[in-house]
Amino acid sequence: MNLNMMNNSSKPWKKICTSALLSVAIAGAFAFGPAQQAAAAASAEASGNVYLRSTPSSGGKVVDKIYKGDDVSILAQSGDWYRIRTGNGTTGYASTKYIEAANTSVKGVSSSSSVEKVIQSGMKYLGTPYEYGSSRSTTTTFDCSDLMRQIFMEGADLKLPSDSRSQGAYIQEKGAAVYSTSQLKRGDLVFFMSYRGSSASAYAGVNKSSQRITHVAMYLGDGKLLHTYSSQAGGVMVDDFDGSWKYRFLFGGSPL
Repeated sequence: MNLNMMNNSSKPWKKICTSALLSVAIAGAFAFGPAQQAAAAASAEASGNVYLRSTPSSGGKVVDKIYKGDDVSILAQSGDWYRIRTGNGTTGYASTKYIEAANTSVKGVSSSSSVEKVIQSGMKYLGTPYEYGSSRSTTTTFDCSDLMRQIFMEGADLKLPSDSRSQGAYIQEKGAAVYSTSQLKRGDLVFFMSYRGSSASAYAGVNKSSQRITHVAMYLGDGKLLHTYSSQAGGVMVDDFDGSWKYRFLFGGSPL
């Protein structure tokens, strides 16, 4: 039996009401603090009985129960799991297999099939070695902009410029740039300035509007980045969007 499912004979719970509009904007898929986790969300319905867990794993602690037909709100996606909120305010993770999302797009959550195809393309390259100035005609190695260019070609049939600065200019010229991490959506390209140190003080007083782009990544939601930046780091990887990455953030936006 799938550990994520519950017995259909369980005592019915009160139907969970959907939260169509919540009062606080989501912080790039709920990753930036408790106050920002109370967020706008995508409506969805449970397609089966399922446990709501504390982490995106079948081994996560059970924090609530959801029954088939219950309405919930999706806050973000982490792989094969949605982070959702019930009508009583409980948040947790449920398998995407048992949650049917409405065809909507909200901050941090995108129902765009193109976005998900791009991300799937990126995930298949996890562990691919890093090479600065990698060839744009092969997939044996990547630098940061080469990776973004490749996965958008594969997943969305979109050919981005070859380097990170040109990709950033593309986003700005398209009018899609956002300058706050709280406005980022799943699948957005994210651009960074040069590394100056690991503490916030190292970036104090920096005029970011005059800084050059030195790195590009993709925002996955849930406080995660898909990118590659060094051989020592392990090549293509999923990384936390925190620390110096947040201090170095310049802007982001969707190419689609």
